[in-house]
Amino acid sequence: MEILPPNSSCLELSIAMPSFPSSAPSRSEEECVEEEDEDSPVPRKKLRLTKDQSRRLEQSFVQNQTLNPKEKEALAMELRLKPRQVEVWFQNRRARSKMKQTEVECEYLKRWLGALTEQNRKLQKEVEELRFIKAAPPPQASRLPPRVSALSMCPRCERVTSASSNINS
Repeated sequence: MEILPPNSSCLELSIAMPSFPSSAPSRSEEECVEEEDEDSPVPRKKLRLTKDQSRRLEQSFVQNQTLNPKEKEALAMELRLKPRQVEVWFQNRRARSKMKQTEVECEYLKRWLGALTEQNRKLQKEVEELRFIKAAPPPQASRLPPRVSALSMCPRCERVTSASSNINS
């Protein structure tokens, strides 16, 4: 391992395995790569939170779904995280919350659609029955007066019902 001056921002560590000799070339201070920036496209290791950190973040989220910079700094210090990690956690949590709400609304709309479809099917069946009654030939018996079909609406359930009656003339 090469030791660099104390003002260097790059550390290089090469470990020799017992069966594999170290072949890593030592680099000079100029060749060292500086620490990765937050905007770097290099994939980072996923942050794993402790149960206490997760619980505290959830409690904070329940109180307020967005944090102002002071709250973010305070929470980050309390949890020993970077403010950006807290910010990203809140962004992800808001996205999950919105997605869950959308799923719930979608399920509600699916059930409502099913109920409306069933109601529509029943109404179409009633319409067909009413058309059949209207198109039915007059009764064959000459003694009986013609049948009159009357539609009435039940005020309580607002359903259309057909009532057949004989005209007494």
